[in-house]
Amino acid sequence: MPLTGEAIRMMNYADDIGTTLRRLLVVLPSLPAEERKRVRDYMMQVEPTVADVLAALEDKK
Repeated sequence: MPLTGEAIRMMNYADDIGTTLRRLLVVLPSLPAEERKRVRDYMMQVEPTVADVLAALEDKK
């Protein structure tokens, strides 16, 4: 079954998220420990989480 344009768009968003996370991983080693902790704390407060989105995908069978 072919994908709808919306499904393809959502998959592209997921690719963008992956690209952003890879960029973070490249820069993180250059940050001092205190800045890494602040970035970590900030990211832990971001809503919705990846887990939230995955749960929503599972709920919509």
